[in-house]
Amino acid sequence: MGTRPNWFAGTFAVGWLFVILLPVYLMLRASFESQSAYTRNGPLAPPTEFVLDNFIASFEMGFGRYLLNAGIITVGTVAIVLVLVPPLAFAIVRSRNRGVSAAFRLLLVGLAIPAQVVVIPLYYLIDSLGLYDSLLGVILPTAAFVIPLTTLILCGSMREISGELYEAMAIDGATPLRSFFSMVLPLAKGGIATVVVYTALNAWNGFLLPLILTRSPEVTVATVGLSQFRQQFSVNIPGLLSAVVLTIIPIFIVYLFARRALIAGLMGVGGK
Repeated sequence: MGTRPNWFAGTFAVGWLFVILLPVYLMLRASFESQSAYTRNGPLAPPTEFVLDNFIASFEMGFGRYLLNAGIITVGTVAIVLVLVPPLAFAIVRSRNRGVSAAFRLLLVGLAIPAQVVVIPLYYLIDSLGLYDSLLGVILPTAAFVIPLTTLILCGSMREISGELYEAMAIDGATPLRSFFSMVLPLAKGGIATVVVYTALNAWNGFLLPLILTRSPEVTVATVGLSQFRQQFSVNIPGLLSAVVLTIIPIFIVYLFARRALIAGLMGVGGK
């Protein structure tokens, strides 16, 4: 017996898809159109031309450097998180030591502390370390703020690995270190992908820390650069939207490569 189609749900889904895709279409259409054509035709008219002048102008004004700085911060933050969080989560999941449990609970306190609350002492700390107005001075606190939640995510992924698998590895003579690299990391790839995408999003889209901890144009990142472009391109909407498109493309590529493992991690299967 066939199922009855749900026309209401289908209509709602199509309408919601239209709501989501319309801003994307308007942004892409405007970014590939000249300012004169955009002003003449309006934002809702069909595209009449396809030019790259807006993107060329963005790079000529230094936006390529801003993207590079944002990329360096993102890669550096993800690297720190990938080095620290997986072994930290493994120790929390497998250790029965009370000190480790207490340290984990203390780490979770970081979830309740937003960056806005500690930005002033953080500024003085970074300045006293001689890292002010440097990319490293942004990378370190950015990684510190994402470590609590990423550790929690990866702990949930590693807890779903069956205890029998650990026992089988131990019977085969595997050390905890070998079990970690040979079994835990492959089975927790969904959680790791979730951690990578979450960390990359936070690092790439970060605004407050780069704004407070940097000053010179040489270390300005894309989000801060967009704020400056908004003032310069206040009447040139296509020029501003072309810069927005440039900031979206890199993180969209990250999602495309990690989407399968990311979906598996969000479904709670831990990549198994």
